[in-house]
Amino acid sequence: MTAVKCIDLCKTYRQGEQEIKALDHVDLDVERGGFVCLSAPSGGGKTTLLNAIGGLDIPDSGQVWIAGTRIDNMSKSELARLRLTQIGFVFQAYNLIPVLTAKENVEFVMQVQGVPARDRAKLALEILDEVGLAGLDGRRPAEMSGGQQQRVAVARALVSRPALVLADEPTANLDSHSADGLMELFVELNRNHQTTFVIATHDQRVMAYAKRLIKMLDGRIVGDIRQHEH
Repeated sequence: MTAVKCIDLCKTYRQGEQEIKALDHVDLDVERGGFVCLSAPSGGGKTTLLNAIGGLDIPDSGQVWIAGTRIDNMSKSELARLRLTQIGFVFQAYNLIPVLTAKENVEFVMQVQGVPARDRAKLALEILDEVGLAGLDGRRPAEMSGGQQQRVAVARALVSRPALVLADEPTANLDSHSADGLMELFVELNRNHQTTFVIATHDQRVMAYAKRLIKMLDGRIVGDIRQHEH
């Protein structure tokens, strides 16, 4: 089963007089349970490709398929529904709500999904435990380290068990110890739940964890390297 399929994606941005080809006829297949890193220098197209896969950015041409459903021609409300139910996002900025505790931040997504309160509380505590934050559920973001905040963000992305997780530079604000901890957590979730991961990064340490490394340059895929299995 293919988790992600991109067919002939093109996307051009204008910067003043200049046209920048962020995606230049990109084809990509990611199998279910894949653990893929997209690597590129700044402006190479990795974030644009990640955003196209997540329906945050619509390509100028080409098709995006998620688990057999075409998404590039969906309406905004259909895309919002898809992102809520099928895709978990982990961003460089943790995007936590400062006034909410770790548990409440994780529950927030489930609240929007309409999960009953009692189930929300139970699931939030379970996932916080799984990401190594047992006992910290009552802390607000300001009372946590960067690594802990990123784990809350990961818990929030994963609590509804999405089949696909998209992560954009997830280790950018973390020290090496926290970064390794986060990647080991991703590997474990990938192995235990067959969650598909697509991670945009230019961090060599992150790339070392990938089963498959896709290299991009000037909006094109220039390398597709299969590495070790976890």
